[in-house]
Amino acid sequence: MTDTDRTERELQEALAVLAGGVHAAPDAYRSARGDWLRRERRRRLVLAALIAVVFALATLIGLWVLNQTPAHPGVIFSNTGTGAAASLPRPHL
Repeated sequence: MTDTDRTERELQEALAVLAGGVHAAPDAYRSARGDWLRRERRRRLVLAALIAVVFALATLIGLWVLNQTPAHPGVIFSNTGTGAAASLPRPHL
């Protein structure tokens, strides 16, 4: 028997003794699954809240920008009858 074989055998025996002494708690799976589900629910709730905040912020910014338009009509919408639109031929109906 070589030194390597003896080391492997001793290591296997030591690990077998160590593994034999380890016993899982009776409800270990249930508690681990519950922790995972709680983290998953919290992650989804935080994501939903973040989406709602971003949507509300975008809506408020959009409304603020639309409210910043000038009160007087601009040159494009003036009805003076001059400009490019006045020089276009009118169709005969």
